[in-house]
Amino acid sequence: MAAIQQSLSTSISSSASTFLGQNKLRFRNQNVSMPGKTSGIVRCVATPSTEKTSYKTQVSRNENLAKLQAGYLFPEIARRRSAHMLKHPDAQIISLGIGDTTEPIPEVITSAMAKRAHELSTLNGYSGYGAEQGEKQLRASIASTYYANVGLEEDEIFVSDGAKSDISRLQVLFGSNVSMAVQDPSYPAYVDSSVIMGQTGQFQKDVEKYGNIAYMRCTPENGFFPDLSSVPRTDIIFFCSPNNPTGSVASREQLTKLVQFAKDNGSILVYDSAYAMYICDDSPKSIFEIPGAKEVAIEVSSFSKYAGFTGVRLGWTAIPKALLYSDGFPVAKDFNRIVCTSFNGASNIAQAGGLACLSPDGFKAMMDVVGYYKENTQIIMDTFNSLGYKVYGGKNAPYVWVHFPGRSSWEVFSEILEKTHVVTTPGSGFGPGGEGFVRVSAFGHRENVIEACRRFKELYK
Repeated sequence: MAAIQQSLSTSISSSASTFLGQNKLRFRNQNVSMPGKTSGIVRCVATPSTEKTSYKTQVSRNENLAKLQAGYLFPEIARRRSAHMLKHPDAQIISLGIGDTTEPIPEVITSAMAKRAHELSTLNGYSGYGAEQGEKQLRASIASTYYANVGLEEDEIFVSDGAKSDISRLQVLFGSNVSMAVQDPSYPAYVDSSVIMGQTGQFQKDVEKYGNIAYMRCTPENGFFPDLSSVPRTDIIFFCSPNNPTGSVASREQLTKLVQFAKDNGSILVYDSAYAMYICDDSPKSIFEIPGAKEVAIEVSSFSKYAGFTGVRLGWTAIPKALLYSDGFPVAKDFNRIVCTSFNGASNIAQAGGLACLSPDGFKAMMDVVGYYKENTQIIMDTFNSLGYKVYGGKNAPYVWVHFPGRSSWEVFSEILEKTHVVTTPGSGFGPGGEGFVRVSAFGHRENVIEACRRFKELYK
């Protein structure tokens, strides 16, 4: 019994001192002890197990996850960056790789979030669970700001915690028995979520593609718009414009062809417009600007790259009432069921920020942020143009797509990182069509962008 009491005493004292030490709280009796021998300082040390356990559950691994190749692209880049930092601890690392915003959220937006946060500490201002589809006022504001000219209504808007989350919810909506097409190159979440859902075959290493996915090749030669005559019929088509990673934007004529293609094939088009506010010419900012799109399309979008909400997390999906399954059932009703089952709604504080984004002052502030990143884009484009490289994108997107003919994308990524300490993104990470390209992001502080470009010139002069 004395041994048991001694063990309890040291365990409780150690746990309490660790907790209290971290939180710097003061209580009158901090040392909790059981009767027993007095002990000195106790150090908690993990003891290596002398035996290897052979116990395994009887649950099989999801075979679809086993199909995935290596890790998701951006955590892999972060891993390589961390390894480089360990190797070069004194280097000034500049990240122009992962598309994460860097500039502060405008105060007109953060003040609205702060106000909502403070209201939660009052009886009159507190609110708990909200509508899974989003607050009515925000849904109405999104509809009137982005879709007024196309006639979309507030009940066709589903507010979420970001476009990436909604892509996976849409995949759950579609299920495993569908076929899909995707731009090549494209944002990796489309393909990876399709693999996880069981929509694909195995990865074919010889062509760097998954079976049962139609890869719509987008190259400089075809203006980064696929030859639809060579694309087989699929149930779902993922399409992003302005495109991540190429920075290209589809014209009205091209999108009209795409909508007609979806209609002719009875397909559903998932249109990612997360970078639409970067468009500065007359290219459509929404797929619903195209006649007939309401009958075939879903649009996902986000505040992340406009207002700096990559950490705040707020986006939306628009599903028209006119979009129907083959049996005539509305797609929006099933999506609503998915949302109500898997999601309790976006943070009410984030939604307050979203509403402020769409106020006159907030919208102007967002456009100022977008303008800042577009200036960065121009600096990067000018740099690589001056070095004689073929450069694409940039004009209507925060990404510059640089061609390194005859070279591996990962090889160029590693060369730039090793010799300039600048993080970029290898094009092949976005699909086989990205091989030979590197994506350079304009999300960065101005001084860092200028310094990175100076280093690029030193490396490739």
